[in-house]
Amino acid sequence: MRTVAADPDGENINVGCGATDLSLLQGVVMDGGFDLGIAFDGDGDRMLAVDGEGNAVDGDQILAVLALDLDVDLVAVTVMTNLGFHQLMGEHGIEVVVTDVGDRYVLEALRERDGLLGGEQSGHIIYLRDHVTGDGLAAALLLCGALKGRTLHEAAALMPRYPQVQENVPVATRSLPSALLGEVERINGELAGDGRILVRPSGTEPVVRVLAEARDFQKATQLCASISALVRRELG
Repeated sequence: MRTVAADPDGENINVGCGATDLSLLQGVVMDGGFDLGIAFDGDGDRMLAVDGEGNAVDGDQILAVLALDLDVDLVAVTVMTNLGFHQLMGEHGIEVVVTDVGDRYVLEALRERDGLLGGEQSGHIIYLRDHVTGDGLAAALLLCGALKGRTLHEAAALMPRYPQVQENVPVATRSLPSALLGEVERINGELAGDGRILVRPSGTEPVVRVLAEARDFQKATQLCASISALVRRELG
């Protein structure tokens, strides 16, 4: 075991390390021949992982591994969660409750539905057995325990990942017009579950966030570019 980026000085939190930048951890895992690495954010409530091949393992994949290992019947996630997660949960008969972005919404949904497990792609993992909120260290221990002799690469590979392309479009107003919403609804209908478009105003910045997801990266890129251009015309 090796620990890195563990000498905070009050100013170096998340600088070139942690859950916001996995490049340091990926190098350490690869150079040291480790089975996996765990990265936390500055306050320790989020965690992401790196497998033995140096691949990033995001919150969706971690949550998928935990859901199957913990044998839950319900998981709460946000609108950002990959379609591949929904596909895998459907195959195992696990209900997925979808919330707005934010771990507080995930927590609210779990409490409303008496659920135990939920989280975000960004690495917020909430497991309410003996906990009341998310805890990065507890989530890391749960992930290690869920491997059951497998490598992290093998465990995470159970969840198919649809390519996601995102763009933050600067806008003059964050109110989404009906024409834009109608076009998004039309495209999502045509995709019929093989992809999706998500358009949502930022709650903190003067931007509209566009997410496109499809079975191949080129299609996701085309969808994101098309809707982002429409957002600029309507709201720029």
